[in-house]
Amino acid sequence: MFKLNEEQAKRIAEQLNYRWPDDTVVAVVQEKYSGKVLMVASMNKEAVLRTLTTGIAHYWSKSRKELWVKGATSGHIQVVEGFYIDCDRDTVLLVVRQASLIACHEGYHSCFHYRVSEDGKVEVEKEGPKFE
Repeated sequence: MFKLNEEQAKRIAEQLNYRWPDDTVVAVVQEKYSGKVLMVASMNKEAVLRTLTTGIAHYWSKSRKELWVKGATSGHIQVVEGFYIDCDRDTVLLVVRQASLIACHEGYHSCFHYRVSEDGKVEVEKEGPKFE
């Protein structure tokens, strides 16, 4: 689990370029062992601070306008193993251990389960089952 103390976390959070109008950065979430992109979310400064100090992924919900912990109600938490900042400092990459098989609110392992085929159809990727 990747964790920093409050002083270190604050120093990192203050280095990010939060985007107007909602003061967030993009968070790309990658599974540690498979390298698969599980989801993309938003993080405000508080979400960054809580993620860095607890080692558990926290995000900012733009629609609900509130902080949320991935898996707080479902149990599908994401344990942070690595935290990376892109060159523009407006996007972060969280490398996580997904605590269950589900990262997507639709019940799939990844939010990126819709594939566009060569004939232009959108279909569910056949990589694995949907979990209930």
